[in-house]
Amino acid sequence: MIINGRVTFLENGINTSIRAMQVQSQLMAMTNENINGFDKVGYQRQEPVVSSFTEFLGIHGLSQTSDDKVGRIMMTGNPLDLAIATKGYFQTQSDEGVKLTRDGRFKIDKEGNLLTLEDHLVLSNAGVPIKLHVVPDDLKKITVDDSGLLSVYNVKTNKLEPVATIGVVDNNGALVMTPKVKQGYNEYSNVSLQNEFISLMPVIRNFEANRQLFMIQNQNLQKAISQLSSTS
Repeated sequence: MIINGRVTFLENGINTSIRAMQVQSQLMAMTNENINGFDKVGYQRQEPVVSSFTEFLGIHGLSQTSDDKVGRIMMTGNPLDLAIATKGYFQTQSDEGVKLTRDGRFKIDKEGNLLTLEDHLVLSNAGVPIKLHVVPDDLKKITVDDSGLLSVYNVKTNKLEPVATIGVVDNNGALVMTPKVKQGYNEYSNVSLQNEFISLMPVIRNFEANRQLFMIQNQNLQKAISQLSSTS
C-alpha cells in the first residue's frame, strides 16, 4: 500500500496470504482423506506433490500421487478374500471400462462370475472375465495359489480343476509375473496415522501464520482508509 496524496493498494501481500491459506487447506483435506481411509480395504495413501511455483499458482500448483507400498495384510478366513503381497492391482470390468483396485473382496453370482463387491467383473491375466464352470456349494472348495491361479473342486470328477489366473498388473497395465496372491486375507490401507498427524501439524501452523498476516494487512488497510477519510 502506497500513500502519496492518494491510496494505491498493492494486493500482492493479501493475495499471497489468501493463496497460501488455500494451499494449506487443500493439504489438510488430503491428509484428512488419508486418515479417513485408514481402515478401508485396498486404500492407498495419497501423497501431495507441491510445485516449485505454488506460491504463485496457489492450489493449481498442487497435485497428488498414490503411495503404492503394500498395506497391512490381515487374515479373514473367507476363501474369496484375496490380498496382493506385492505391488500391483486386480483388473476389473465396469460399465466405465477397466478399473484397477487392490480391494480383493470378491464374490460369485449364480452363473459363476467372479465379481467385486460393486458387481464389477474380475478379469483374468488374459483380460477376460473369470467365470467358474462349476459353482460349488461351499466356497472352501475354491482355491487360489500365490500366482493367482483359481481352481474349483468338481464333485462330479472328484478333481480340483483350474479355472483361470486372476490378472494382477502394475501401474502401466503390464502383468505382474509374481503377484504373491494370498487367499483368505484382506489388505488394509498403507496409511500410518501417527505420520499423518505429525505431517498435519506444520500445515496447521502455516495456515494460522498466513491467517494472521492476512488479518494484519487487512486491518492496516482499513486503518489507512479510515484515517484518510477523516482528514478529508
